[in-house]
Amino acid sequence: MLESSETSIQTQEQLQELSTALEGGSFVRVRRMLNSLPAATIAHFLESSPHKARDVLWQLVEKDNEGEVLNYLNEDIQADILGKLSPEEVASMTEGLETDDLADILQQLPEQVIYQVLLAMDEQDRNRLEAVLSYPEDSAGGLLNTDTITVRRSHTLDVVLRYLRRHDEIPHMTDNILVVNRQDRLIGVLPLRTLLVSDPNATVDEVMVTDYNAIPVDMSEHEVAQLFERLDLVSAPVVNEDGKLLGRITIDDVVDVIRDDAEHSFMGMAGLDEEADTFAPVFKTSRRRALWLGINLITAFIAATVISSFSETIDQVVALAVLMTIVASMGGVAGNQTLTLMIRSMALGQIGKTNASWLMYRELKVALINGILWAVVAAVVAAWWFSDLTLGYIFAGAMIINLLTAALAGAFLPMMLKSLKIDPALAGGVALTTITDVVGFLSFLGLAAWLY
Repeated sequence: MLESSETSIQTQEQLQELSTALEGGSFVRVRRMLNSLPAATIAHFLESSPHKARDVLWQLVEKDNEGEVLNYLNEDIQADILGKLSPEEVASMTEGLETDDLADILQQLPEQVIYQVLLAMDEQDRNRLEAVLSYPEDSAGGLLNTDTITVRRSHTLDVVLRYLRRHDEIPHMTDNILVVNRQDRLIGVLPLRTLLVSDPNATVDEVMVTDYNAIPVDMSEHEVAQLFERLDLVSAPVVNEDGKLLGRITIDDVVDVIRDDAEHSFMGMAGLDEEADTFAPVFKTSRRRALWLGINLITAFIAATVISSFSETIDQVVALAVLMTIVASMGGVAGNQTLTLMIRSMALGQIGKTNASWLMYRELKVALINGILWAVVAAVVAAWWFSDLTLGYIFAGAMIINLLTAALAGAFLPMMLKSLKIDPALAGGVALTTITDVVGFLSFLGLAAWLY
């Protein structure tokens, strides 16, 4: 932990020194400092720089580093950079990247450009990349890397060790050697830790593990991430429906999926893209945010329409105008608590048909308890503040109604939106706010119109 903290401080100091040199116009010094940093740190510095400074910095990145740096940038910035390059330049820049990383980068480009980039590659790289690109981006096939080491069950461990020593290096994150038959069907895995300590004269068949976790190529990336997290995997083989080995998925790609899911849920609550560029130009940022502001304006007009229909009641009892926003606000907070819990649980795969109804009833009971508790407190305060006992009853009744509605909506909306193929993290917050505002105002003002 201490080393990690010291490394972080050192990185921040390097970035600060780099910023100072850039502001001073010392481009030769900036080039030298920039290219002495790891590719991930260079990408972080680019992402942390305003648009114009980023263009200058990218020109200073050495050609040999461009592919690695590009791989660490978020999709928004990748798309900006790739849009200015020819297919030949893209193919040259990304040469040497792992197949799954290269596929992620190319998917930012139009199909015609991808085709031209593939033509600019050598045949072996092209075939590997086409195999990955043929699968959906959010599936196990979209995550797999075709760079694997395979052996046959009849080989001795001594033969396997001599085979490995012939390589300058083995693929990144290799913890298992994959065992296949003559048809390339996966039949087991040979852990490296077993290989290193076993009798060299033993055969692969004698020590291999047959109880392994092979991932179907069409499994969603979210299920893959859950499997890695649950079983503490470093890598896992990927097979097609016939059991033929296609490649493997490694933990570094799964970490990216987990991070993207977390960012998506967090940013989606505000209607923002998780890959949004923090330092994007003004008009580009404005255009992206305009849609959700427009949707929110429409929902606000719906709530305003409800209020306007009770204008006469509000005119008679001015205190209603003071208190009605509290009812809507309490419902919004309670609903967001349930909504966030449901979206998280759905992302973790914890909610299904067998337990969804139980969770919904649980949330209703929680809302009822909290509703009664805070309704009593709010009623006492309102009755004392405005010297009106009836107003206290109205306030309490509306709050209980809205908290129950908020809990029901927060639990039901994510499942309904998912069934409609709509992202709950993106649309759930707006829909919930509309419901809690409308029900809050309607219940509070409706009760007031009835009792007054």
